[in-house]
Amino acid sequence: MSEAVPRRASLEVLRAEAADERAVLVQERLLGGEDPWDFMEDLPSVDELVVYLLRADNIAANDGVRPNEARNYRVMRQIALEYPELTPTVWGLLGESTGRRRSDAPIADAS
Repeated sequence: MSEAVPRRASLEVLRAEAADERAVLVQERLLGGEDPWDFMEDLPSVDELVVYLLRADNIAANDGVRPNEARNYRVMRQIALEYPELTPTVWGLLGESTGRRRSDAPIADAS
């Protein structure tokens, strides 16, 4: 079984689709009366949406079977290999899935 992610389109096209999707999410929340200051940080970035889309494509190609932790790691790694510009986003998302948040990064001592 190949872990390769089938290429849907160029990264630019994927990012444009994700930006449109993010704009819809923002619009829906605004129409629901939410304050953007309260939810904008919680929304996934455009690149995070692209990674989620590519991961979903891989799940769909595997008959909808959600990956276990090891397979998810391989799928995410393959996304990073296929789309090198997404590598920081992929590793950031993998860090979140292990309970480590981006804000948990060590802070250098300023003294």
